[in-house]
Amino acid sequence: MLRLENELLGCIIQDSRSKEIIYKTFYGYSMAVVARYVNDRYDCEELVNDNFVKIFKNISQFSFPKDPENLNKAFKGWIAKISSRTAIDFLRSKKTFLYIDDITDVNEPVSELSVLDKLSVNDILEMLNSLPEMHRLIFNMYEIEGYTHDEISDLMKIPTSSSRVYLTRAKNKLRELYSKTLVQAYAIKSS
Repeated sequence: MLRLENELLGCIIQDSRSKEIIYKTFYGYSMAVVARYVNDRYDCEELVNDNFVKIFKNISQFSFPKDPENLNKAFKGWIAKISSRTAIDFLRSKKTFLYIDDITDVNEPVSELSVLDKLSVNDILEMLNSLPEMHRLIFNMYEIEGYTHDEISDLMKIPTSSSRVYLTRAKNKLRELYSKTLVQAYAIKSS
């Protein structure tokens, strides 16, 4: 069984075996975070490897929680922050998405997605991956990673209002995709 504290301390002193154990143990978790932002599998793999370079380089900056029971959760949170920022930096460097200044959200109603628990994980990932890149990025940052619109605005160098509009549009598109999925599921069940 992995003794996380021992392996993290091993990483701090540059123990190769500890680094390998941490890498193998948390590779999938880091991949899942990056895959929420980046569609291309090759890019995801490259970014995850970049994440671990950053993790091992900065491992001494990780703050161990006071309660050892929370160590795994705290370390995963630290990995998620590094992974999401690495993915965001990668997407920003590609500059493939369109920046829209001062979009108004007058015609974009805010709504809740309350039925996602009826979908499989693959259905949800497929819907997220079908969103335009900027919509998916803002949705992930706000709804999954917990960033505020002000933080998103600072990180992405866009107006706060644009962040809100992108989120609203992402939710509307997800609602539309969810409805299509329900119709398809009902059609299959009925036949």
